[in-house]
Amino acid sequence: MGSVSGSTAGELLAREVCQVLREVTFERRTMTKLSQASWDEIYAGHFVVSVEGWRISIYNNCDTLDYCEECVSPDGGRWSFGAGDRFGTDPIALLSTWEHQTLERLLKAL
Repeated sequence: MGSVSGSTAGELLAREVCQVLREVTFERRTMTKLSQASWDEIYAGHFVVSVEGWRISIYNNCDTLDYCEECVSPDGGRWSFGAGDRFGTDPIALLSTWEHQTLERLLKAL
């Protein structure tokens, strides 16, 4: 990807957040849970994880990986669903089917 970031002071792009999640699915980055409850215990609600300093809130919709609510990068850049890219494109929607299934499995294992 190179060192060029699409964000300046503040806003992240959905594709930047997607790349972090994609790296988790390929085991290039480590994801840890910040939520007190497990994925199964939340069932329907926000599940917060950390990916090497990135704080990502993911919506668990009845035990199914639904969408990314918000992400804050280590340098303070922010992406949120409400203020996201046009038409509400969220980082999880940019994942392939395999990446989506793998990420969901990894979330359930935390």
